[in-house]
Amino acid sequence: MNTQKIIETKDLTKTYRRFQKKEGLRGSIQGLIKREYEEKTAVNSVSLTVSEGEFVGLIGPNGAGKTTLIKMLTGIIAPTGGSIDVLGYYPNDLKNAFKKQYAVVMGQKSQLFMELTVNDTLRLFKEIYEIPEADYRDSREYFAELFGVKDLMNVQVRTLSLGERMKMELIVALLHSPRVLFLDEPTIGLDAVASKQIRKFLKEINHDRGTTILLTSHYMEDIRTLCDRTVVINHGSKIYDGGTEELFGRYQRNKRITAVFDRPPYRREVEVPKEQVNDALHELMQYEPKDITIAEDEIGVVVERIYREGEQQNA
Repeated sequence: MNTQKIIETKDLTKTYRRFQKKEGLRGSIQGLIKREYEEKTAVNSVSLTVSEGEFVGLIGPNGAGKTTLIKMLTGIIAPTGGSIDVLGYYPNDLKNAFKKQYAVVMGQKSQLFMELTVNDTLRLFKEIYEIPEADYRDSREYFAELFGVKDLMNVQVRTLSLGERMKMELIVALLHSPRVLFLDEPTIGLDAVASKQIRKFLKEINHDRGTTILLTSHYMEDIRTLCDRTVVINHGSKIYDGGTEELFGRYQRNKRITAVFDRPPYRREVEVPKEQVNDALHELMQYEPKDITIAEDEIGVVVERIYREGEQQNA
């Protein structure tokens, strides 16, 4: 793997001022005369380096600052303090040479044109990124084959399923061969089959094309399957940066077992320490369940556990 650093931040900070209005008409009038603000820190002194070719997971609870961090790395918003360098550029300068080297996909926001066909949408982005015709055709064929969507290229985007649409979001993002791909919850709302397909494609793109990927997700499977390294953000601060397996091996302590039966009680859930899973399964199997699933601690639980232990160590 190339060790060249392509993302580097030091003490990166983003604060917002939020207007506080008192309730009712009187509060509205007072707000016209004298406004009161509170300051919120969304990202607090985050230092981060990412080398070319890495696949890094970025996790944390809602409101932790993950999306704000990605928006600063892509130049969508400017930092309040600290330094930031992505691909040799200050992102918020929004230079075209910089914008042609990265892509961003947000699971809850689409960059597709719903009334156009997929082919017409791709050709529009080909013009936006000024991709040479031969390169465009090669990339389109490569991704259509990789994602298995050759039969969808001439249909309107609005007729696609959610899983099909996310594949097209990724193709559009990767069409110009970006060096860095930022993904914000790309599998949100997808079923298990579509999520598995998306993870497979992302792994191939990272491995075959060497695309650096920074991924935020609330789904444990996304992070564990794809990311060798994970960064944990909570309350705007970085509280962990290291190996993914080391993270979950240390902080993911419990597993939840759900058994479904043909007779009462029909369904039973137990949560046990991971070391006791085999014993719990052995006990449940005596009652001949028709189905058993095993789930791990959710990411939010793991993050809170890391945060609490960090507070205790600093006390």
